[in-house]
Amino acid sequence: MTTSVARVLATRTGAFRNGRTLALSTAASRRFISIKPIYTAEATATGGRNGRAVSSDNVLDVQLTLPKALGGPGDAGKTNPEQLFAAGYSACFQGAMGLAAKNLHVALPETNTVTGIVHIGKDSAGGLGLSVELRVKAPGLDKETAQKVVDLAHTICPYSRATSGNIDVKLSVI
Repeated sequence: MTTSVARVLATRTGAFRNGRTLALSTAASRRFISIKPIYTAEATATGGRNGRAVSSDNVLDVQLTLPKALGGPGDAGKTNPEQLFAAGYSACFQGAMGLAAKNLHVALPETNTVTGIVHIGKDSAGGLGLSVELRVKAPGLDKETAQKVVDLAHTICPYSRATSGNIDVKLSVI
């Protein structure tokens, strides 16, 4: 890691003040959990937010555009990383809901949906950050039961576990 990258990281985590690097904050020194991979996804981006992203098997091949709200062209027919994150998180969370429902002995309606909403904006340190809302519809389940499924799914979903303590995630049963 170059000195300038280390300084940026230290500044963002609050560990760099008055020209001195301090001990890393709790968030920056968080313990990482190792896994034994079962499946590995791979994609390559070129051109950044106004480029292209392609998966290693070529199933995913998307053109990217910086949204107008972020000062970009917002080209029609192109996507952005926030939309891709919203799609991935909501699909993963819906799968976790199936496992949660099974563990709770609840019949999850096949018509259930999870809508992922990803916000990007300024954080308290002046950088960019993300927040997420997952809106769950489970027609045929009472709201209390659906909330129990959603709460358990949030402890199971790999995306939820990866974002825990890093970004705000709001769960809504509607």
